[in-house]
Amino acid sequence: MDYAASDLTPRERYKVLTSFILPRPIAWVTSMGPTGVVNAAPFSFFNAFCEDPPLCMFAANRKPNGQDKDTFLNIQRTGEFVVNLADEPLAKAMHESSGDFPPDIGEPDYLGLKLAPSTRIAVPRLADTPWAMECKLWKMIDVNDDRRLIMGEGIHFHIRDELWDNEAMRVHMDRYHPIGRMFADRYCRTDDRVVFPAAEGVKRS
Repeated sequence: MDYAASDLTPRERYKVLTSFILPRPIAWVTSMGPTGVVNAAPFSFFNAFCEDPPLCMFAANRKPNGQDKDTFLNIQRTGEFVVNLADEPLAKAMHESSGDFPPDIGEPDYLGLKLAPSTRIAVPRLADTPWAMECKLWKMIDVNDDRRLIMGEGIHFHIRDELWDNEAMRVHMDRYHPIGRMFADRYCRTDDRVVFPAAEGVKRS
């Protein structure tokens, strides 16, 4: 079975992409509104792409009614945001934060999520997440005027203490249980893991 992308509607292309490109990491993005309300929203068109400088990108589309999402408006205004990653204990709250909230009601406050101050930006992070990265807006790309690719430069990292070996600079994978996005309202756990020996490539005589 095959399709020309141009023969599909945007919704159909979305279904093809999100049905097979998975699991996807989820950026649980906190941003700050003009009155100080803290917004938290998950985005699964997301990943990190570079370490020098540390760059990540996520895609923010418009709401079904055509209005811009609070996350986009907040980042456009302040140039700051935090990418938080959710683990299993926080998965339900992360999912619930994807619901429709008016700008004057912050998801963390409504869902009882604790906030912690960031170190180098004004936008707070979610205190209980296993990992968070403070970001400055690096570049924003408009796609067809209905979706923005938001690229952020990570300027400060926060890691839950018991997850990190500071000397080896490695995560304790047996203690870290991130959640991945599948499609629709389906998510996956990441505990069933496979380890291969180092790849050798072609042996030369």
